[in-house]
Amino acid sequence: MGASSKKKILVVDDEESIHLLYKEELEDEGYEVSSALNGEEALEMFDKETPDLVILDINMPGMDGIEVLRQMKQKRPDVPVILSSAYPEYKQDLASWASDDYIVKSFNLDELKESVRKHIKK
Repeated sequence: MGASSKKKILVVDDEESIHLLYKEELEDEGYEVSSALNGEEALEMFDKETPDLVILDINMPGMDGIEVLRQMKQKRPDVPVILSSAYPEYKQDLASWASDDYIVKSFNLDELKESVRKHIKK
């Protein structure tokens, strides 16, 4: 297995700065990173790219992350989805139970990277 055996991560967030930050940090960790700016685009890429893991923002215009999560889990329940939000109070939200993890957005990505490592192992 050559370079193509890299694990693929799909980052879904409506903030460009988050994409750039996550992409840079996660590519440094050796992952292949693609990104989507909204729910519709995310679901399209989920089908096309078949990622090994998804990092999903909750608050997005249009289709929110919870709806995207629901649809992704219906299609491929085995793919880990990490919800990310600027708001810690969502952690208690019943809708977030279906995700594999929940992290509060921060510029320190240690928690995110730890969660990715934990969930992306075969």
